[in-house]
Amino acid sequence: MSAFSANRRRILSLWLPRLPIDRIKRQFKAFSDAAREHDSCNTTGALPPPLRGRAGERGKPQAPPSPPPLSLTLPRKGGGNTTEPPDSFGAPHVVVAKQNNALQIYALDDLAARSGLEIGLPLANARAICPELTVFDADPVADARTLGDIADWCDRFTPLVALDPPHGLYLDITGCAHLFGGERALLQTLCGALTRRGFVVSAAIAGTSICARTMTRHASEKIIADGEEADAVGPLPVSALGADAAITSGLRRAGLKTIGDVAARGRHEITARFGAGFTTLLEHALGQGDAPISPRKPLPDYIVEKRFPEPVATDTVIAMNLSALAGMLVSAMDKQGKGARRLEASFFRTDGAVRNITVDTGRPVTKPVVIDRLFRERLDALNDPLDPGFGFDLIRLSASRTEIVVQQQRDLDANVHDNDELAALIDRIAARIGGKRVVVHLPQDTHIPERAVLAVSAQHHLAAATQAAWPERIVTEPPLRPLRLFERPEPINVPFASVPDGPPHQFTWRRVTHAVVRVEGPERIAMEWWKQNGEALTRDYFRIEDAEGLRFWIFRDGLYEGELRSDEEGEPVSPKWFVHGLFA
Repeated sequence: MSAFSANRRRILSLWLPRLPIDRIKRQFKAFSDAAREHDSCNTTGALPPPLRGRAGERGKPQAPPSPPPLSLTLPRKGGGNTTEPPDSFGAPHVVVAKQNNALQIYALDDLAARSGLEIGLPLANARAICPELTVFDADPVADARTLGDIADWCDRFTPLVALDPPHGLYLDITGCAHLFGGERALLQTLCGALTRRGFVVSAAIAGTSICARTMTRHASEKIIADGEEADAVGPLPVSALGADAAITSGLRRAGLKTIGDVAARGRHEITARFGAGFTTLLEHALGQGDAPISPRKPLPDYIVEKRFPEPVATDTVIAMNLSALAGMLVSAMDKQGKGARRLEASFFRTDGAVRNITVDTGRPVTKPVVIDRLFRERLDALNDPLDPGFGFDLIRLSASRTEIVVQQQRDLDANVHDNDELAALIDRIAARIGGKRVVVHLPQDTHIPERAVLAVSAQHHLAAATQAAWPERIVTEPPLRPLRLFERPEPINVPFASVPDGPPHQFTWRRVTHAVVRVEGPERIAMEWWKQNGEALTRDYFRIEDAEGLRFWIFRDGLYEGELRSDEEGEPVSPKWFVHGLFA
């Protein structure tokens, strides 16, 4: 974070005003391309589904096909513009959503806008204006997924990317614009890449997030210098602030049509009429204050990355560069005496897809060879292999969680070496099969059998497990607890048992009847009433051996004297029996 604090804050606001319709067009284009590729070798004569509704079905909204993954081209320095890409459909297209019990236009393309349609217009009115209109249902979940994919791609410019719902993003580019040739080059690179992939985009850079966001609503590729925020947003209409519709209407009725008109009035007047929230929003737009953005991901403690002039695609080159990044990361952490507990490798493909691989460690890692080995284990065990596509143009390695390395005696204490080897083994196994599947057990201060042991991650609780104190077993006595304890007690059928606290004479479990020949017990265990609200019953446990020599741990749920009462008809309630474990 210190790398950003030395510079004055700069925020890039990205707005995709037609994200829903652009997403649908990209889906249809990908579907059409796949259909053409399939039809080139298809002799059945099957045709792809029409892009427009059938005759007589124009009044029914149509759902788009399943969305393909986000695909973005490699940004070229200084390339592209923010004009809308050529329209590939022959008729206007709109996306509608139900608002106020009516279908209204939620998003529209350029042809629909030129036909006189606008957002918020009822669908019935839109069809009267443009009978050839093609309609799609709004899908906010798919829109949010697409916006998230674009945000992942924007991570190549800065690790501080925040969402500006429903169709915007914030990028904190403080101190990193010079890496891309300056703010102007960065803006053109980002907008050009998105435009070439069919997205209408507007972007601006300013000293505050609200000022940058306000500029994107009426102008694109604007860069506002520090101290010039008020002059830049002054001529814009009050609707550009993004306030509630009631506030915007109230300002217009009061004759305040531009942001400059509102800024010229006293702050106490604005606050008294429209609230303190709007006053704060206005001050942020004028550059007189700012609120921090909320990045999607926390800023890692250490980041190293490698950009390639030509994409890399072979496993050998990728592994070699990842090893080199591991050495750079360890060198940076070693200067402050820290080691990594969580590592994340990000692979940015040239088509815009981003793949993140995360590895956790039980102890702070301070050796590049350990990091390299963990990622090799993780990559080899992926269910979905790392597909480079046309290659990766950026590989990033970050330590999102670090700890201070505590120096320990390494020469005389052999246990230290044993613990290090055990921790390394656990890390390798966790990298291959997942950290949640490698567990250790810790004793708990409770007499409830199923709660006496807690299974926790071995990576994070290895030290506690090695120092845990377990009850010692009396050698001359048989074990009090079974070797195998069921996660949930399984019900058994007991036809009759001695009353009030005697064992059963036989029982049926899993369709097999067992005759009881030896019994030890009962061992009475009362439930924790301060946690169960009096709902759990007292248990009487028995260690039972059947005629075949199998030993079980069973219990009766409830006591005859006070917990098992007669029903409404006066008949005694039959107790429930369960088997909770098996002895060796």
